[in-house]
Amino acid sequence: MLDRLFGSKTRVKILRLFFAKQDSMFFVREITRELGEQINSVRRELENLEKIGLLKYEEKNNKKFYYINKNFILFEELRNIIIKSRVLLEKEYIRRLKRLDGVKYLALTGYFVDLKDETLTDMIIVGKINKSIIEKIVDQMSSEFMVDLNYTLMDQKEFNYRCGMTDRFLYNILKNKKIVIIDKIKSEK
Repeated sequence: MLDRLFGSKTRVKILRLFFAKQDSMFFVREITRELGEQINSVRRELENLEKIGLLKYEEKNNKKFYYINKNFILFEELRNIIIKSRVLLEKEYIRRLKRLDGVKYLALTGYFVDLKDETLTDMIIVGKINKSIIEKIVDQMSSEFMVDLNYTLMDQKEFNYRCGMTDRFLYNILKNKKIVIIDKIKSEK
């Protein structure tokens, strides 16, 4: 059973998708688009996961809609593995962001602290950083975590100005729950 479970990168992506969206149903082409994988490899992996009982399907309009079987004997254990692997991924991306020159302040909010509806951003970055580098990292994170991540990038001058005028957007970020990774800003927040 474990050979079938962890044998391919496509399978891992499928597991992440289904555990991230446990109450959703997906058809094959939808999964293919979401994961950016070949349809044949997605079909093969769905069949493997369905054979061991982790996934089930319903047929609607001549399409198979797959969903996760929450009664699967190893459901909780697999869910915990997927969650822990996400934490490891987050740590790797945080390491990459910390290594960037010019970052004065970096905080994770929104998605990272379960406040998706309360903030308009998932990450705030202050400093002189190349926007294309940040976009590339955030795009990779969005792809890995299977969620659209929003980020806010501003230089320290703008940050200080917005703090000074009690900017509602920035105030909301700073007052809510967040994970501060870097804080080298010398002015008051």
